[in-house]
Amino acid sequence: MQTPQPSVKVPGPRNGKHRRSAVSRVLLWTSVIFATLLVAVVAIGFYAYSLYSMPGPLAADKVYMVAPGQSVTAIGDALEQNGIIFNGRVFALMAELTGQRTRLKAGEYAFAKDASMSDVMALIASGKAVTYKISVPEGFTSAMAVERVNANEVLTGDPVAVPPEGSILPDTYVFRRGMTREKLVEDMQAAQTKLLADLWAKRQPVPVITTPEQAVTLASIVEKETAVPEERPLIASVFINRLAKGMRLQSDPTIIYGIAGGKGRLDRPLTRADIEAVTPYNTYRINGLPPGPIANPGRAALEAVLNPQPTDKLYFVADGSGGHAFSATLEEHNRNVKKWRQIAGNEAAAEAADDGDQAPAATDTGTVQPPAVASNDAINAPLADVAPAPETTAATPAPAAPEAPASTTAPPAPQQQASAVPPKPQAKPAQASKPAAPATADTPATPLQPGTVVTVGGHTTVIPRLRPAP
Repeated sequence: MQTPQPSVKVPGPRNGKHRRSAVSRVLLWTSVIFATLLVAVVAIGFYAYSLYSMPGPLAADKVYMVAPGQSVTAIGDALEQNGIIFNGRVFALMAELTGQRTRLKAGEYAFAKDASMSDVMALIASGKAVTYKISVPEGFTSAMAVERVNANEVLTGDPVAVPPEGSILPDTYVFRRGMTREKLVEDMQAAQTKLLADLWAKRQPVPVITTPEQAVTLASIVEKETAVPEERPLIASVFINRLAKGMRLQSDPTIIYGIAGGKGRLDRPLTRADIEAVTPYNTYRINGLPPGPIANPGRAALEAVLNPQPTDKLYFVADGSGGHAFSATLEEHNRNVKKWRQIAGNEAAAEAADDGDQAPAATDTGTVQPPAVASNDAINAPLADVAPAPETTAATPAPAAPEAPASTTAPPAPQQQASAVPPKPQAKPAQASKPAAPATADTPATPLQPGTVVTVGGHTTVIPRLRPAP
């Protein structure tokens, strides 16, 4: 009989049911969470993109200032508070996602009606802020230019002081909100310095203009003498020729500046007392150029002085059409004077011009008195067309008669000046009225009436008609 063997249990397959269930559950929940997050991200992204691209809340165009130093979140919140976008957080999120966060620039922006958040962000990232303009016309004095700058409400900072006359370039300047008045005036001066340096380097040298400062001074007178661009080189030539001959410029705008200074205009006509008064700027009484500019000349006037048209002209007179007639001889000039006097309808002045066809009277020293080159302010209010008698110094011989320079004034178009009246010879005193007495403390200066024949510096001249106000 056999002894029974103990039974041996064969191990069955391992039961991995519970372990697989745990892993499955983890994977399942991970998938669910991921899917949920994905759906949420998609939903948020769709919502954000919808807000980003849909028309914004602005019911009308609006200008808004994005302040410097703001974070993208602060910019978004401010835009939302001002009703420009719907959601500041979405703005910040989209700025990150689109890579625009570091490109946003401070400035004043004009947002259009219904502008989307995308449009708003693109505009701020472009830096195309609102710009403003301020214009300084040719012939403005520095005081007039600074007055305009200080009155501008967009500019910031304290009012600026008046810079030297002639140091500002007349132009239209573009700036943005936040620019200071001081910086803008500095830019105006820098523009003038640069332009003058460029033009001076390309100039046509003339003996009577030896420094850039002299060029600016003469250009300021040319600027005031005409508003016709093509005439500036001719007028510059007249003045340069007179300087070369040692003759006084005798320009009315210099008298006005000597009286009014930076104000740039008179509130009354010129008087004989004004013409006789000795001031540093009265070119009827001083030799050569005045001590400095009488205004801020523009580019064209500077170019005319630095590249004058070569001529033999010594005088000019308004031709009745808004321009001037230029001449090199006294006889030709007097014919031009007579012509415009007849056009102006001033019979008394026309008759005086007939008498002026004779050679001018000689001074006690035997030299000929050159007639005046006078003018009106081409920029400002109309002035009396006063043409005083000319002078030279004994030390500077004048051209022989009848070649003595002379010019006269006519009623040109608005903002157009004219030049001087030839002297009426003293040979016909019967035609002259009694000269008005110079102004004194007891006798105030009064405007000279049109058609009056007066004596200035030993010679007679005629007061023409006033120009009508433009």
